[in-house]
Amino acid sequence: MVLNYVWLAFFLISFVVALVRLIVFHDTAIFTTVMSGMFDSAKTGAEISLGLAGIMTFWLGIMRVGEKAGMIKAFAKAVNPFFSMLFPGIPKNNPAMGSILMNFSATALGLDNAATPLGLQAMKELQEINPEKETATNAQIMFLVLNTAGITIIPTSVIAIRLASGAANAADIFIPALIGTLISFLSGMIAVAIYQRINLFRLPFFIFVGALGGLIFLLTQSIKIYPPETFALYTGLAGGLLIFAVIVSFLIMAMINKINAYEEFIEGAKDGFKTSVTIIPYLVAMLVGISAFRNTGCMDYVVNGIGSVFAWMGFNTDFVPALPVGIMKTFSGGAARGLMIDVMKHYGVDSFQGRLACIIQGSTETTFYVLAVYFGSVNIKNTRYALTCGLIADFVGVVCAIIIGYIFFH
Repeated sequence: MVLNYVWLAFFLISFVVALVRLIVFHDTAIFTTVMSGMFDSAKTGAEISLGLAGIMTFWLGIMRVGEKAGMIKAFAKAVNPFFSMLFPGIPKNNPAMGSILMNFSATALGLDNAATPLGLQAMKELQEINPEKETATNAQIMFLVLNTAGITIIPTSVIAIRLASGAANAADIFIPALIGTLISFLSGMIAVAIYQRINLFRLPFFIFVGALGGLIFLLTQSIKIYPPETFALYTGLAGGLLIFAVIVSFLIMAMINKINAYEEFIEGAKDGFKTSVTIIPYLVAMLVGISAFRNTGCMDYVVNGIGSVFAWMGFNTDFVPALPVGIMKTFSGGAARGLMIDVMKHYGVDSFQGRLACIIQGSTETTFYVLAVYFGSVNIKNTRYALTCGLIADFVGVVCAIIIGYIFFH
């Protein structure tokens, strides 16, 4: 219901603003611009969905092999102590646990191409144990919110863009972005836990937070040892090696268990194209609404309004030029990346604004995109409080990214 109101608001607010621009400011091109943007976004939504077909086909095939070989169940058993606390509605050692782990791992390593199909597979498995097929379960909401606020341990693409843009130290945003994404992840987890009345203050939670703290420490030391180019190379190598090793382990276990891996791959892969087509209406609907909101200037009005309020309150407003990245990231990762590059070009790649834009890009996620794609893939219509919790995580992530940016670079 909340998503319905938000989607309607995109169009209604955009239409009113466009009328004002036409009547008051005589902007005769506004409706042409808006409609062109909406049609382009509809095309982009379909292209993104169909573009997923190949990799979805591959990953769903691999996941089928892993499931038949028993590897997914083994992953589920390994993470059960922690995940059973967050997902009490999932039966013990259910394959969904393993798929969720693999999705989180791919997201953490910055491997978006692997993360999305793995996430869709996890959502599909969660849907199989959903008694009300059109209403999101507690487990699906927790998974989606943690996915939108997913920890990106290595913001590989952001570091690569900074490196290509001539940054003096392309990886200097690594630790700030990591702290920001961790806080965003924890805030999303806590928000859903409050809704679902889950007690997080238990040993598995403290072990998880402690392990993340240890990992942050190790990565902090590593970045001091290696130059940015080498660090980016090694992190990319580690991510690729880990995922490929998982694929090979699935195939080896299939051989050991005398499973016909090829036939199982084909059976699993058949669902790839079907899933890609299923998400087209949901993704197109969301992208078209966002396009109208952006092209009528509503996004700029929101950003400028926030800047004016903070200036009136006497706060430093150097963060305002980077703020559109955070707002747009909630709607579209690609658009946010374009804004990040624009900020770096305008203010300088090593400016406060340029670095802050990169921190925001590396520590927040695309809530509306994930909501449309993941719930759309299993035809969930009643998303309950998923959007609210996702936006809480986004808001906390952006605010913390700004504070961290001031601490590190201002």
